[in-house]
Amino acid sequence: MKIILNGAPREIADGMLVSELVEYLELLGQRFAVEVNAELVPRSRFAEHRLVAGDTVEIIQAVGGG
Repeated sequence: MKIILNGAPREIADGMLVSELVEYLELLGQRFAVEVNAELVPRSRFAEHRLVAGDTVEIIQAVGGG
């Protein structure tokens, strides 16, 4: 199915969970936030939130600085 990931079309498996997308993108262990359709998905709900075709997903990664 097709979603919009950080502004670009992306094909992913049908019915993918946010937790599966995070693993697929190799983001485990990193600091980031996930929004689906402009709504923040708490990390505690990653394994429950199922993506559907047409969803707009934004992954915002924390960047250290000084």
